Amino acid sequence: MYYDELKTFITLAEVKNFTKTAEILHLSQPSVSLHIKNLEKEFQTKLFIRSPKRLRMTPTGELLYDRAKQMMALYEQTKQDILEHHHSVKGKLTIGASFTIGEYILPPLLPDFQKRYPELELEVMIGNTKEIVELVKSYQVDIGLIEGQTNEKELSVHPFMQDELVIVASKRHELAQKGEVTISELQNEAWVAREVGSGTREYFNHFIRSNGLKIQSLMIISSNQGIKETLINGNALSLLSRSVVARDIEHGHLSIVHLNHPPFYRMFSYICAPIMENKQNVRIFLETLQHNWRS
Repeated sequence: MYYDELKTFITLAEVKNFTKTAEILHLSQPSVSLHIKNLEKEFQTKLFIRSPKRLRMTPTGELLYDRAKQMMALYEQTKQDILEHHHSVKGKLTIGASFTIGEYILPPLLPDFQKRYPELELEVMIGNTKEIVELVKSYQVDIGLIEGQTNEKELSVHPFMQDELVIVASKRHELAQKGEVTISELQNEAWVAREVGSGTREYFNHFIRSNGLKIQSLMIISSNQGIKETLINGNALSLLSRSVVARDIEHGHLSIVHLNHPPFYRMFSYICAPIMENKQNVRIFLETLQHNWRS
């Protein structure tokens, strides 16, 4: 297996620059070029097309990129499996989490998990649901935690927790000062929502469409904290996870707009590539995750 060459190839395919690849991998630029030439010789094909303005992969380069990611993932899993024989949880676990989960659900779990497995290096990458799905597909994370939906057949999807969504506004908002509000009273209001690709935005779109609501104005902010600050300082509504706004409601910074309507629920899910499901570090994390939400 051309481990170093494949690692160089994957990095170059992602950053599309020889100099940056050399810096990331702490190699000389000639070494990067030599690694690519070795692979082209081995596979008897050209992997990249260079032009003055950009570097792009050939069709066979794209094929190798997908396979190389899988080979590297299998290599890392094999290393992990060998460590299991020493009865010690070591190595690295990379978790991808959508914003709501990564910022509000996951952090309370991590200190105890790290304490139980001190030799395990943890990394959490946060993005929206669409971004996390892509990270899982490309093996850049071992497991993903998402709040939206995915139809990717190549991934395993398992619900692990129910989440409640609530409509929130500043305490000054007229609807927040009412005891109970009907759906029709939400017509022609200003809203602040997450970006397309977010699981929360997906549910917001469904809520607006299914209730036939007209929007006076819509502001898009790709951050839960940014949305909350905007609500506190403005006069708009937003649909957010209760876990996101719990502290702000407790401190009186935001208020829930109470509807005479059943609560809004959705499921959080974990996703992973089948090859990752048997990885020891993934298994022990899933055991912790599932135990926490059964408790």
